[in-house]
Amino acid sequence: MVMLFGESLTRREVAARLGTLAAVAGVRLVTLGDGHERGQRMLEFRSGSGLRFTVMVDRGFDIGECEHRGRAIGWQAPGGFPHPHLADAEAEDGLGWLRAASGLLVTCGLDQILSGDETSAAHFDYPGRPRITTTLHGRISMLPARLTGYGERWEEDDCILWCEGTVIQAGLFAETLQLVRRIEVDVGSDEIRIHDRVVNRSFTPTPHMYLYHVNLGYPLLDSGARYVAPVVETLWAAHAGADYTRQGIGYRTLPEPQYPFREQVWQHAMQPDGEGRVRVALLNDRLGLGFMLETRAAQFPCHFQWQNLRAGYYTLGIEPATNHVLGRRFAEERGELIWLDHDEECQYDTVFSVLDGKEALAAAETVIRTVTAQPDEDYPVPSGRFPPLSRRPG
Repeated sequence: MVMLFGESLTRREVAARLGTLAAVAGVRLVTLGDGHERGQRMLEFRSGSGLRFTVMVDRGFDIGECEHRGRAIGWQAPGGFPHPHLADAEAEDGLGWLRAASGLLVTCGLDQILSGDETSAAHFDYPGRPRITTTLHGRISMLPARLTGYGERWEEDDCILWCEGTVIQAGLFAETLQLVRRIEVDVGSDEIRIHDRVVNRSFTPTPHMYLYHVNLGYPLLDSGARYVAPVVETLWAAHAGADYTRQGIGYRTLPEPQYPFREQVWQHAMQPDGEGRVRVALLNDRLGLGFMLETRAAQFPCHFQWQNLRAGYYTLGIEPATNHVLGRRFAEERGELIWLDHDEECQYDTVFSVLDGKEALAAAETVIRTVTAQPDEDYPVPSGRFPPLSRRPG
């Protein structure tokens, strides 16, 4: 059954009320037409519940805008969504990603996440390239996708809006990695489902690292908004040490925009529930609005919290990842870097939920806190302990 405007309707009843479903819900392909966003394809989803989001076909098939009943959920950078042809991941000593990152979901990978570095290229067996220079958060988010399909699908009385695309990250004597992404939302729902497959299409064993940079902004992010997660231990904080509390902002409660402010990054160890799921939420009690991210611990064993609270850039990042925060070299030294052989793949199943109303916020908080109670101090002492990781996510 489809839930629309407080009514549970069959397919026949929906058809009787609407000349076309597109009047209240649907997915359509549009092209941006101005400024440095010009020429980009974008899929616009409307679920009929008040949820609207866009899939940036030409920017890694990521989710750009996201709003619920006119209230923004996702964050946008000052530059909006520049065309990927105007972005260069290699620029500015590998910091080019910072010129283009924007939107609710920015995918990081496929062979590199976190800070750029240099590493051996011996596995590519090309004398002209003994080493690889990796870039901040990799290249995938700046690559256009091949759009393989989109539309609506009825399964008896349930209607699913969907899209699917493929992004190739490849080079001669380099990696050939493929991201196949499918995004779905049920008509009448506030829940976005993402299924990813990362496949090695080359005949050379190739490293794989993966991270979702999920960026939440105003008005969801505002003074008093609460970060709620099944944190059992804080492993690391970029600002730990003598100045750990200097900025007066802990991990639990978010302030209004700050100036000046230096970003704070935390790595937390999360307790999964009995089915291996990890849920992390940002809750705004004043607005009765929230967002919850659900991942699988076997696929994303690491979790970061990014506080970029500087005025003009005000955002909170929820970041599930395949590897610890210290990056690729750390993973290599510990034997934790994932290597994919020809046609091997890793899969990722993730759910984004918009929480509308006090009851939805309370239910989400109960689900999370039932798993474990997070530390009640604002500055939990980082343990510096990084548990061993499997070379292959589940």
